[in-house]
Amino acid sequence: MSTNTQSMIFTIYGDYIRHYGNKIWIGSLIRLLKEFGHNEQAVRVTCSRMVKQGWLQSQREGNKSYYFLTPRGVNRVEEAARRIYKLNPHEWDGKWRILMYTIPEEKRQIRDEFRKELIWSGFGSFSNGCWLSPNNLEKEVELLIDKYNIEQYVDFFISDYKGPHTNQSLVEKSWPLEEIEQKYEQFIDTYSKTYIIHQSVIQRGQMTDAECFVERTNLIHEYRKFLFVDPGLPKELLPARWIGNHAALLFSQYYKMLADPANQFFEDIFQKDNDLSHKSKSYDSTDHPLISEQNRNS
Repeated sequence: MSTNTQSMIFTIYGDYIRHYGNKIWIGSLIRLLKEFGHNEQAVRVTCSRMVKQGWLQSQREGNKSYYFLTPRGVNRVEEAARRIYKLNPHEWDGKWRILMYTIPEEKRQIRDEFRKELIWSGFGSFSNGCWLSPNNLEKEVELLIDKYNIEQYVDFFISDYKGPHTNQSLVEKSWPLEEIEQKYEQFIDTYSKTYIIHQSVIQRGQMTDAECFVERTNLIHEYRKFLFVDPGLPKELLPARWIGNHAALLFSQYYKMLADPANQFFEDIFQKDNDLSHKSKSYDSTDHPLISEQNRNS
């Protein structure tokens, strides 16, 4: 239950709380998570753990505890948002980023953590200890080397690939694209059906704000899982008919349909013991900035 609670808390920070000053009273967070069946103790324990992990900070005001994202937590949810709502693959600059490391066995835990972070950032495992990405991840690499204090074990290159094979063959060797496509197919299969059902239920006025909040949060939560599997490759390196594009379009239409009532429910809970005046002036629940940017560019 706990990792589940943790990733749900990340989802709610990423899609709601960060637009409202990034801070929430623990009681309100407990109330929101109750909608998904997470109990009070699970939420409290998970928040304490997230403080220890450096994602959250807590603050007392009177007899109330508030939690807000640390700078590291903000970076994580913003990077996730950039990638979740980026609906069209970007253009490639033709360069490969290559990261090589030999982290000793006695630092195995650091090595395992580091590998998880590399996968999350979109690196592919080309061979043992050699990871690559066509994306501009210099900043992320710098932060990771610094975070795990592993300068002495790592080398990082930016280079052209001179063959003898194709750039596509590097992709095939480093990422399980067929597996990723299957996951996207499952997502489309499940969510295109519920999208049509919810569309008709909403049109008949038979869906509450709380139900829309649960559905939209679950949708984001499910789609967010692709951050751990889809490296976000540029279009030049993807198959001609990349099913990820269809999944992204379905996600954006579904997201927009649920947005207003879901946000209304969040605000109803939030306004009781939090400060609504910190709501970002530019925030529009139906129009995620990156969704509209992508639509303009496509």
